[in-house]
Amino acid sequence: MNHARNAAMALVALLLVVAGVWSSWGSAQHVLLSKGREHGTLTVTGCNEETCSGRYVPDGPPSPHTTLTIEHSVAAGKGQTLPVVVKPGTSEAVRTGWGGGLHAWLPLGGALLLAAPVVGGGLRLTRTAWSLAGVGGALLLGAFFAL
Repeated sequence: MNHARNAAMALVALLLVVAGVWSSWGSAQHVLLSKGREHGTLTVTGCNEETCSGRYVPDGPPSPHTTLTIEHSVAAGKGQTLPVVVKPGTSEAVRTGWGGGLHAWLPLGGALLLAAPVVGGGLRLTRTAWSLAGVGGALLLGAFFAL
């Protein structure tokens, strides 16, 4: 019975962490693997509840995009200029640099914080749980201060 409980808790913790990576990878891949992608700056002209849009100026050759949208965050305000990379085949952008990279991995930070009590309480691995919570919290704080 004890092995079944440990297996179930390990499965739940693994599911949480995998879901965090999966959720983060949609944006993080564009930040981490940005070589060969279109880079530029986005000047935010307006925001709604989900996205912000603005004028795009490419760093390299002329671009077919003149305006782009970016995910709305508290750090993207009207008039702000952000370094971005364009998602291939879309008119969506992802913020680059430390702030963009940490912002892209926010779901993983939350998943690590959620997995910590499961690992600590369910698996009785308190040091591992504190490590997961520390890494998740550091990721969230890093994103907060970098943005």
